[in-house]
Amino acid sequence: MDLPIPRRRQDERRPRRMRKGMYILPSLFTTGNMAAGFYAILEIVHASAVSSWHLDNAAKAIGFAVLFDGLDGRVARMTGTSSEFGKELDSLADVITFGVAPAMLAWTWGFHLMPAVALTEWNFEWNIKLTQVGAIAGFLFLMAGASRLARFNITTNPQPSNPGRPGKKYFVGMPIPAGAGVIAAVVHFRSGVPLDSWYTAISWLAMVAAVGYLMVSTWRFYSFKDIDFGSRHPFRLIILLAALFAGVWYFSKQVLFGVALLYTFSGVFWRLQWIFRRRSQPPPPTYKEASQTS
Repeated sequence: MDLPIPRRRQDERRPRRMRKGMYILPSLFTTGNMAAGFYAILEIVHASAVSSWHLDNAAKAIGFAVLFDGLDGRVARMTGTSSEFGKELDSLADVITFGVAPAMLAWTWGFHLMPAVALTEWNFEWNIKLTQVGAIAGFLFLMAGASRLARFNITTNPQPSNPGRPGKKYFVGMPIPAGAGVIAAVVHFRSGVPLDSWYTAISWLAMVAAVGYLMVSTWRFYSFKDIDFGSRHPFRLIILLAALFAGVWYFSKQVLFGVALLYTFSGVFWRLQWIFRRRSQPPPPTYKEASQTS
């Protein structure tokens, strides 16, 4: 004969089951991140010089993945469902979506589908060499992103070098979703149409290498983690987000391109500001000078 479960025990089990079910919410956003990255890779594989719109679809998929990646961490913090499994799954998804996919996108859009500038043998060999160098740049971007994730996972209290403000307000180095977003924003700005000249390809090569360097650097980038949606007066924040979403909806190419460049140059600006401020300050007194004044 089964004994009835007391009412208190039933009420205690319901919150526990609900809390266990809440752990799946961040993983759902991480799964969406991974699905968007896989879709982007498929679109890149199907792209050609005639059907370059596949590259635009890949850039859009990476953009949606950036949104999913931001939501999974915020949902985990808001619901108190952060776990080691979620962190590892998020890192693996980021390597695929923000490492492999943008590296392939940068190489295919900037080098592989670039038409031959002329029919001479010298220019044909030059295009081949440029494509090979572009593949190396894409691999370095992938390695920089993976190294950025590994450093983030093992570092308990990272300190930016310009200047070292404590707390979680700044990232140490450009985060890998932002680096992938820069690649995707530039491709989307061009509607996926590949580059058609060697000098623009060289500029693209320098940009891919620069973004890879910013990811492994110790320069500080704003993390947006101090934004509090639960504040008592979030009207300004709501208006700003609404304006941003409206701009992305109607002018996605221009707005996303501007946001990507603004975020990239923000880290460079803070670094240069710190360098000039340090040079303008007088150097600390030496031991001999300090002993003479005392």
